[in-house]
Amino acid sequence: MSSSTERVAVVSGASRGIGRAVATTLAARGTAVVVGYQGAAEAAAEVVEAITAAGGRAVAAQADVADEADVAAMFDTAEKEFGGVDVVVNSAGRMALAPIADLDLDELDALHRTNIRGAFVMAREAARRVRPGGAIVALSTSVVGLQAPTYGAYAASKGAVEAMSLILARELRGRDITVNAVAPGPTATDLFLRGKDEETVARLAAQPPLQRLGTPQDIAEVVAFLASPEGHWVNGQVVRANGGIV
Repeated sequence: MSSSTERVAVVSGASRGIGRAVATTLAARGTAVVVGYQGAAEAAAEVVEAITAAGGRAVAAQADVADEADVAAMFDTAEKEFGGVDVVVNSAGRMALAPIADLDLDELDALHRTNIRGAFVMAREAARRVRPGGAIVALSTSVVGLQAPTYGAYAASKGAVEAMSLILARELRGRDITVNAVAPGPTATDLFLRGKDEETVARLAAQPPLQRLGTPQDIAEVVAFLASPEGHWVNGQVVRANGGIV
């Protein structure tokens, strides 16, 4: 069981990309982590191994974030293994790019099942379980503001995430729990790079004044701050972590 001072995090989508960086960053700062994953069991086990090898505490938990029983079981794991839940980070996500006129509606349904229903199920369980002093962080995207072509369905799903996050922050009045969303800009993850040629990647990397793609660690540092006691005065906000793209 956890000590009275140890914080405990549930991180979905933690087997790769931003979620993986969030899990390892939180663990390096003394937080016990439930490494949530949907299908990549081997990759999740590698994250747990990396955390424990560095002296941290972690356990993997399989969950489809859109399945309420799976999500409840993941939170049960946190409570059983580490004694409670203080931080919830929902970084599980799906992306499908196409002009609105061309997008297959089956793709739309699948994307929204993960990105909207999944975010809602995670937020609902977090609202029921996170202890006072805790933090809930959702992952959005700066494309909500940038309105880039072909991102219509994805940006719409993340706009929903931002709306529900800001509403949840107000619904948790009096609970001493913060709720924020982090909206990365172009970030060098497998999800982002998939299907893009070198010219496209170079063009996107040149957009921020800092003239590079973000890294998963860049985003993880922002999430870790919001999840920490030091970041507790930031509440009900969308933090656009994108290197200065406007």
